[in-house]
Amino acid sequence: MNTFDVVIIGGGAAGLSAALVLSRARRRVLVVDSGAPRNRPAKHMQGFLSRDGMPPGDLLAAGHDEVEGYGGAITTGTVSELVRCSQQGFQVLLAGGERVSARRLLVATGLRDELPDIPGLADRWARDVLHCPYCHGWEVRDQPLAVLWNGPETVRYAQIVRQWSDDVVLFAPADTLTKAQRHQLLARSIGVVEGAVSTVLVEDDHLVGVGLDDGRVVPRGAVFVPPRFVPNNDLLTGLGCRFDDHGWVVTGANGATSVPGVWVAGNVANPRAQVITAAGEGSAAAIAINADLVDEDVANAVRDFDQHGFLP
Repeated sequence: MNTFDVVIIGGGAAGLSAALVLSRARRRVLVVDSGAPRNRPAKHMQGFLSRDGMPPGDLLAAGHDEVEGYGGAITTGTVSELVRCSQQGFQVLLAGGERVSARRLLVATGLRDELPDIPGLADRWARDVLHCPYCHGWEVRDQPLAVLWNGPETVRYAQIVRQWSDDVVLFAPADTLTKAQRHQLLARSIGVVEGAVSTVLVEDDHLVGVGLDDGRVVPRGAVFVPPRFVPNNDLLTGLGCRFDDHGWVVTGANGATSVPGVWVAGNVANPRAQVITAAGEGSAAAIAINADLVDEDVANAVRDFDQHGFLP
């Protein structure tokens, strides 16, 4: 069985950043990468200093090269099970049946976006159906924008989207908005269309409008929708990690979970982490993991010295 100091599950910005730090710290590292990053549909990523506008795939390819250049191992696949086999040791079962062992684990499996069930919406995801104005607002600035209702926080979300265009329309179910919310929307010239959205309209591979079930069509150039974030945390559940009331893993400093030896980084624990944030969290977790391993190395060295009178 292959043995690693750290196995990292997830090969996005968080996982690769952690792998880079740990490989440079001369740790034996394995990254298990599913090859299906959340931002795969996006043509570019924004807001990453020195990498603004880079295609996400290019960042990951560069990360692979850097990690492997320092001796880190990367394998394409998924993990089917994590088993705690000692006080701080783990077995990692890959979907193909291979088992590897790890002294520590970093889970960076991200999240998935659950969109409203509106025909055509998912097909335009990360193109002209968008979720993050900080990621995509600049690219659709000054266009006629739509914001689709997806829960009570949508009103505040619409107010944020308003930063990028003075032509914003909020689509909301009838009799949903409070008097105070209507007043706030009116004050910033955000239009309100009440009714059930039935589809998004596309012509020549461009979104051109939002259709309602009563036949109305409102021309729009892009749609923002706050998705429901669902963490990919089945592996953490299987390990017995603690979760909060909303289903997110409870973390301590630098992504430590309630299970000793297990850390998390990126969107699996932080739904609002952008690429640059996830990379930073991966780096911070890696430093904490290495420090924890050093503590164990010291304890083991002292034990062996006391037993044998020399270092192994």
